[in-house]
Amino acid sequence: MTDQPVAELLAAGDDALAEAGFRTGDFDPARQLLSEAQAKAEAVGDHAGRARALDLLGMVAHYENITRLMTGGTAPAEDIAAEERLFRQALTAWQEADADAASAHSLFGLGLVYQVLHGDWSTAMPYYWQALDLAYARESDADLYLRSEVHRHLGFYFLVEDEQPVAAVRHLQLSLDLREELGDPRRIPSGQVALARAELAAGRRERAIELLTSAVTQAKEAGLLAERIAEAERALRDAQVESGDEPG
Repeated sequence: MTDQPVAELLAAGDDALAEAGFRTGDFDPARQLLSEAQAKAEAVGDHAGRARALDLLGMVAHYENITRLMTGGTAPAEDIAAEERLFRQALTAWQEADADAASAHSLFGLGLVYQVLHGDWSTAMPYYWQALDLAYARESDADLYLRSEVHRHLGFYFLVEDEQPVAAVRHLQLSLDLREELGDPRRIPSGQVALARAELAAGRRERAIELLTSAVTQAKEAGLLAERIAEAERALRDAQVESGDEPG
């Protein structure tokens, strides 16, 4: 175990997770840092640090599961169960830390488990709504990315499940705005792609093509995973075909 404080290990693990999820696909460095943060937090009785480590380990598991799906594979049931278990452990840890607002992270994670991995919007939505409320609570220390992600998945709900494209655009625009405020180039293209799909559903193809053209450029400049670049390029081609433009 290193001499790094829990907070530094968590910050390094969080960044390593983003690097893996968007650029490298290698989640081992993130898992190692976050496991060490969890162990150190437990050793010193840092309930909040332990809760945050568990949440981030849950996100490591989630990114690994969705990476399998993105590349045409499947997520084993035992891996999905392990992901859910981490988020539930984190939720309990936040309660032990008397930090109810911070449990927005865990509630959002549980929403992901049900929506993304089980295709169960009905079970996922109460978790997402609770996460949204807590992420904006006065006592919340929720980061911009968490807020962006909650709005992102609420936007997906209105886009694909409830079929209210105007509401989808509202949430996905907020999600992109928060990503741009955060300023992490790894995370902006995915926000542009999601918003573009909602704009297409709302009948605004020119705006969608503008967003997708930018997403392709920025994804390449940020050195994102080939699958993420291909997703943006595919969405741009589809939007151009629908508008009658020749794909570039």
